[in-house]
Amino acid sequence: MQIPYGKVVSYGQIAALLGNPSGARTVGWAMSACPEELPWHRVVKSDGSITGGSYAALRRELLVEEGVEFLVDGRVNMHTCRWVSA
Repeated sequence: MQIPYGKVVSYGQIAALLGNPSGARTVGWAMSACPEELPWHRVVKSDGSITGGSYAALRRELLVEEGVEFLVDGRVNMHTCRWVSA
């Protein structure tokens, strides 16, 4: 819930915040059971790639609606859109 509108965070960032910097894959598995009211679409791979299998297109659409900037190759521009917690 803390990821601001129009910003993204990587699976690895969440893992690091939880004290397990190498636990990005575990965060991904946990996200498969993420409640719909959470901004699950704002979590992407560290290089800005969008994951989610059949939900990838929906995730991209939701991010576009929020004004998230994408690179020419389709990845999120992590330089301008990454949320860094204080």
